Amino acid sequence: MPEYHYVYILKSESEPSRHYTGCTTEITDRLARHNRGEVTHTAKHRPWRMETVIRFVSQDKARAFEKYLKSGSGREFSRRHF
Repeated sequence: MPEYHYVYILKSESEPSRHYTGCTTEITDRLARHNRGEVTHTAKHRPWRMETVIRFVSQDKARAFEKYLKSGSGREFSRRHF
């Protein structure tokens, strides 16, 4: 079975206008780390919940999609579709 790479978008439950986009191979563990405050960029806005998760077989494609979602046009795409 291949190792999957996940691009995810989190939504802050304490501040719903806050979102965070990331990439990982361990989606459940990564959400737990965000909610324990172990990730500097998200610690202040806990708790978080998964808003969107997209699975890739290719790490390169996952990283490229994450990078796109963090761009101006990618943020707009995310806002409209997710």
